[in-house]
Amino acid sequence: MWKEFKAFAFKGNVLDLAIGVVIGAAFGKIVTSIVNDLITPIIGIIIGGLNFSGLALEVGDSKITYGNLIQTIIDFLLTAASIFLFIKLLGRFKKKEEEKPAAPPVPSREEMLLTEIRDLLKQQRQES
Repeated sequence: MWKEFKAFAFKGNVLDLAIGVVIGAAFGKIVTSIVNDLITPIIGIIIGGLNFSGLALEVGDSKITYGNLIQTIIDFLLTAASIFLFIKLLGRFKKKEEEKPAAPPVPSREEMLLTEIRDLLKQQRQES
């Protein structure tokens, strides 16, 4: 059982997934900070500091705080837009790397020998 667990836990896919989760959590904190500390205040300045979280509807003794839902949706949209823009930016950098021309492959020793043989055979045909 230990061997099976070790084979499973140390497979490349499982380790890649674990690394992805850790990096994703750290990236999530960065995006949250960007949204909360940069984007939301800028939007707040533009729209006059409007905050929806205080909106509520009181019916009898009950209080329906629909403003929290609106604020959460706005926060989600800002976070999703930030992630989208960041991924697009990374995609541009990746395209530039892919567009670089690759160096022509160096022929192997066998290919060089076969090329020489071919050239010699062509030369013999032309001479005869």
